[in-house]
Amino acid sequence: MEIYNGFEIGTIRPPSEAESLLLRITRNCPWNQCKFCTLYKGEKFSIRAKEHIFKDIDLIKVCIDIFKQIEDARNKGRQPLLDILKESLGSGNNWAYHSAISWYRSGMKSVFLQDANSMIIKPDDMVEILNYIRKNFKEVERITSYARSHTIARMSDEDLKRIADAGLNRIHIGMETAADEVLKLVKKGVDKGTHILAGQKVKRTNIELSEYFMPGLGGSEYSKENALETADALNQINPDFIRIRTLAVTNQSLLFDDYKKGIFTRTNDTKMVEEILLLIENLNGISSTIKSDHILNLIPEVEGVLPRDKEKMISALKWYLELNAEEQMIFRVGRRTGIMNSRYDLSEPNRRKRVRTIIKENNITVNNVDEIIDETMKRFI
Repeated sequence: MEIYNGFEIGTIRPPSEAESLLLRITRNCPWNQCKFCTLYKGEKFSIRAKEHIFKDIDLIKVCIDIFKQIEDARNKGRQPLLDILKESLGSGNNWAYHSAISWYRSGMKSVFLQDANSMIIKPDDMVEILNYIRKNFKEVERITSYARSHTIARMSDEDLKRIADAGLNRIHIGMETAADEVLKLVKKGVDKGTHILAGQKVKRTNIELSEYFMPGLGGSEYSKENALETADALNQINPDFIRIRTLAVTNQSLLFDDYKKGIFTRTNDTKMVEEILLLIENLNGISSTIKSDHILNLIPEVEGVLPRDKEKMISALKWYLELNAEEQMIFRVGRRTGIMNSRYDLSEPNRRKRVRTIIKENNITVNNVDEIIDETMKRFI
């Protein structure tokens, strides 16, 4: 049997889970073949022992109880309490302490189950883990997890309902695209029909569903299909959230190799904005909330609730597309360097001046900006 080596934290979480306690249920990704992802390449998938997860939770509980005592004592006797905490945790559990104090300060409202597909574990084990979290932390309002459509589609409605009743509130699914040709080419390991089936199964349980769309994934060749087929699938699912994740490709990814082979022609920011526009224009009859909560997304104002904010989001996208090439370049460089945080910053004199200085110092032109932006975006992966 595997030996418990202390509290574990995985490598990734959704941006929306920034204040969540991270509990590692599985290690890495059971599929691990997607060509656009390098996160788990070379890593072996494994499921952590349920007893080890309980120990992680116990360590966090020890920390939280001490923090509450310190607060109740209004810092009197603070050092003895911290000494007790250090002794209780033992050596090698600094991650537990730092995770606990960060979570405590954020209000202890949410927990995220790592890594890439925690829903692959036995439903009985998931129910036990969820019950143990709820038993120890009454403050928790939301527990969430990543999942693959393939995994959810194979689960029974009964098991999903039991997991929902035990306290799982939200599932994040990386749809990326619903275009079958693109799914096949990037080795996503799922097809459009399975995406739809899985999404509908989650919605029937009343677990909140976040679906992710990745503009640019189909290259120039499948740009239209990437938007339209994904919109069609989302219309059939009506997820609670549609989260935009602009594609960025590192040289180490298998998708980069496909670019070199000519299987895909790389797109750019402008083409991806066109894809997002086409997607949103074709989202009909649903009440999803669209979120642009990632630094790779060019236009953060593409957020809102459908159908109420549809025209507002379309207007933000058309604003960019109607700029001339020079202004698009300034805005792109501004966003990718963090100088401009919204479309309104394009007209702010000081920000424009700073961006123009960067453009001049780095000899950026409308002819080479795509290449420079590609290199810049790799830093955020």
